[in-house]
Amino acid sequence: MTTEIDTLATALYVRVDDLLKASPHLAPWRPRVGLEPKLSDAELVTLAVMQALLGFVSEARWLRHAHARLRHLFPYLPQQPGWNKRLRRASGLVRQVLRELAADTALWTDDVWIVDSTPVECGRSRETARRSDLAGWAEYGYCASHSRFFWGLRLHLVCTLHGLPIAFALTGAKAVEREVLLDIFHIEPGLLANRPPPTLLADRNYYGRAFERDLADLGVRLLRPARKGEPERAGAELFKPLRQLIESVNQTLKGQLDLERHGGRTPAGVTVRVLQRLLALTAAIWHNHKTGGPVIRSLTAYDH
Repeated sequence: MTTEIDTLATALYVRVDDLLKASPHLAPWRPRVGLEPKLSDAELVTLAVMQALLGFVSEARWLRHAHARLRHLFPYLPQQPGWNKRLRRASGLVRQVLRELAADTALWTDDVWIVDSTPVECGRSRETARRSDLAGWAEYGYCASHSRFFWGLRLHLVCTLHGLPIAFALTGAKAVEREVLLDIFHIEPGLLANRPPPTLLADRNYYGRAFERDLADLGVRLLRPARKGEPERAGAELFKPLRQLIESVNQTLKGQLDLERHGGRTPAGVTVRVLQRLLALTAAIWHNHKTGGPVIRSLTAYDH
């Protein structure tokens, strides 16, 4: 390992270990009677982040690499079936660590957010769509940004201008973006509490008088480009350069963290693999922020 990934892994392990000592109820459930796992939950989360940052899509290949290169840091490493089972059960912990790291940065209190959804493809053949365990949740949808149809899910992401994830949701491909956004804010009312009223940058799909009224009632100011037939909207001169930031964040998730090559075949498997990549992005931003990195969202120091 390089010094950079080593330093991030050490800092992350210590943070997760301290969190679990302070709040042991966050650990994945396991029977009271039985053998204690040889790989701790803090080590599991740390290894999951390292896997995403180092670009290992295949779990089997990642574990072979870890057995060959990381045994001095992680004396015990499970086989692939055990790793997969532990990781799926740890999705709640991964989600909590993600929020803890995000809230531990000054970026968490930023009052300008950007929102968008991006495809999370889950299969390409008709037979896959018919027989997959994801059928019924995953569905056919259209990605206007890339002019293509896909079968899978959508990741709806609210983040700061630096790319720090604030909130997210994983839905079917045809879910209405503005409805999902309102659901996110209603499910997590604490997101908007005790902070300056945020300004939200969105695309043309986030429209409607009732929708904007609901956002205003929550204390959220919406900036989006005018739709066809609408008069020019306030803030239009600022919107275009800032709007590209969400596309850049999505590209980080897809190009560097292989979001669409997640390999999940069940709802639990896809969920934890998406969380794994969001946590890797958050951990890199958190570490760069704490260490004074010149580019907050840069993953370059951790991908080799």
